[in-house]
Order: sequence, then C-alpha cells, then structure tokens
Amino acid sequence: MDFDWPTDDDPQRLDIRNWLHQHGGDPTQEALATAGFVAPHWPKPYGLAADPIHQLIIDEELSAAGVRRAAGGIGLGWAGPTILFGGTPEQQERYLWPILTGQEVWCQLFSEPDSGSDLANLATRAVRDGDRYIVNGSKIWSSGAHRSQFGILIARTDPDVPKHRGVSYFICPMDTPGLELRPIVDMTTAYSFNQTFFTDMELPIENRIGEENDGWRLAKVTLGNERVSLSGEGALWGSGPSATDLLDVVRSAGGVEDPVLRDRASRLHIEGEILRLIRLRTLTSQLQGRQPGPEASVRKALADEHGQNVMRLAKDLMGAQGMLTNTGPLGQPAEFPFTQSAVEGWQNWHGGFLFSPALTIGGGTSEVQRNIIAERVLGLPHDIDVQFGNSWTQNQTG
Repeated sequence: MDFDWPTDDDPQRLDIRNWLHQHGGDPTQEALATAGFVAPHWPKPYGLAADPIHQLIIDEELSAAGVRRAAGGIGLGWAGPTILFGGTPEQQERYLWPILTGQEVWCQLFSEPDSGSDLANLATRAVRDGDRYIVNGSKIWSSGAHRSQFGILIARTDPDVPKHRGVSYFICPMDTPGLELRPIVDMTTAYSFNQTFFTDMELPIENRIGEENDGWRLAKVTLGNERVSLSGEGALWGSGPSATDLLDVVRSAGGVEDPVLRDRASRLHIEGEILRLIRLRTLTSQLQGRQPGPEASVRKALADEHGQNVMRLAKDLMGAQGMLTNTGPLGQPAEFPFTQSAVEGWQNWHGGFLFSPALTIGGGTSEVQRNIIAERVLGLPHDIDVQFGNSWTQNQTG
C-alpha cells in the first residue's frame, strides 16, 4: 500500500459535511444521485469522476452521518458500468439516471442450464430480422428477475464463429412478450432466483449495446465488476454481516472459553484483515493508474470461503439452538447486527448459514477463479482446449 489517509479536516470531507448540512442531514436518493454521491467514480454528469480515495471519503462521511444510499444491486454494480463503457449517449441518458435514483431495478441474464462455468458456450440465440432480434433460449439463476424492470442479456448472434466471437449484448425489458419467469426457491425458503425462458421474444436493435458479435468483450466488463462487487466486506457477497460484526457479537456476549472456537474466531479476524489489505492494495493500483486484473479473482476466491467460515462459526456458536430459525450466536439476537440491505432469506444468521454454500458457486465458481489465478498470476499453462479454433456450431455437433 502506498498512500496517505486524508485527515479529519480534509477539504473534501468538509465539502461533503457542508452539503449534508444544506440538505438537513437526510437527503433524498435523487439528491444524492444529482450530487454524484451514489456512484462517485462514474464520469460526470452521472458521478464525480472521483478517485478511489475520494470515493472512500464519501463513503465514510455518509456513513458517519447515518445516510444510506439505496442498494443499487446489479443495476449500479454491473449494468451501469457496462452501459457507460459500451452504450450510446442515448442509452446512457435513458438508463443511467433511473439506476442512480433507484427507480429501476436490473437483473443479469447470463448463466444457462447447459453452460454454467463455460459461459461463452451459451446457446440462447438472437436472430436478426430487419430492425429487431428474435430471441429464443433459456437463462438460469436470474437473481431478482421477478422484481426487475430490465435485464442485461447476452445471446448468440453468429453460431458459425468461435464461441467467444459470436455473442451480442442486449438490454432486455422484463415485461417483453415472449419472456417467462419460473421461480426457484432455495433452501432458505427464499424466492430470490428464477429460470427465464425466451420464446420468439422480440428486441429492437436499439436495445443492443455495442456492435453485433462484440458482446463477449462487454460481458468481461460486467464480470470484472461482478467479481469486485461480490468480494466486498460483508460475508454474503458483499452484503450481510462481516467477520467484525460476528466478533462484536462474541465480545458483547462475554467471549467464548472453548479453545477451538477461540482459535476459529481469531482466524476469522486474520482472514478479514487479509481481505481488507488486499482491498487497499487494489486501491493503490487504481491510484497509480493501473486497472485491477487477476486480483479481482484472488479477492473473490478468498472472500467466498471467508464468508462461509463466518456463517459456519456463527452457526456453531449457537450450539443445538442453531437448528432454530429465531436464534443467534451465543444467545444474541437472531437478526444481523448491521445496516446494509439484505436479500430475502439472508436477514438472520440461520438464513445466512443456509445460503452460504452458494457463495463459492455464484458469480464464477472458486474453481474458475483459481484457474484465472494459476494462469495469469503463477504463469501456469492454460488448460488444453480440444475445441480451439472450431465454430460454436461445430462444437455442438461434435
């Protein structure tokens, strides 16, 4: 790490405090968006083109004032950056402001039943027909699609080229005729996921982001932002409690005497500190003008297993009462001791524990992340690809 932390009287801090005072200490989401505080790293007029230090100052000052920004989810973390990167000015003007103000919710339509980790092998087709595309196929694990107005969709537009080259990227209104959602209820009993079916669904050409068949390049922008977003401080994909939250619960209950549990608690603290330092290393890279690369995969691989460790220790600290949904660690409240918004089923320790096995699968499996680390950091050889050079159609027909 190589930067100086801003002092309490830093001019940027004072500017934010003055702005908060002018807005009565309780600004609306629209006011926060207009001021550039919702996504400060975005370019003007949508953000402040803020460097990483300025972003963290804004986060600290808003948090200290008790000001919460609406959870942007996939719209703010993944769709917005991709539209900024590859969208037209008209697309940016239409879609970015409602994302910032929280008026429109987005979902991701990437994974498919038969091409999970091998995302580029997707089979959903979008066939050009004049000034529209006809879409047929299926997506799965569409988080929050039943609450969303739009989805980011990748579909195959040219099956006769290698699988990474014939993909296009679309904005998909979720109320389009021909789109059907079927709920997937997980073992937390929450309805968070869906399988999405497209049957002769029509999308106008103006809903395509970027050039035809250039969608994989844009998808990598989305996936890079996804990995960073999913490796935040909270144990459940950047949300939920952190290791610090759990250890605070342990301290408030008088600690634990069992030496094995004490050792696991200390290991959680160490893991949390390692992840915090990796985040600061990433911050240094950004300040020096270097874009984060494989470290996004390092962070996510570590953060996923760390999240599972947090929830397992919480469960074990409940003892036999951990089988009940209305209990928390060491007799403390069942609800998470944090203020971030939670997805259905994650609001208490019991639901978080049941959900935690999904952490090492969603957003790119840990195996995929380790392959990226092995190849791009350790310099190990790529896996042998027996399909290299074939078109997508040739691969499907053997």
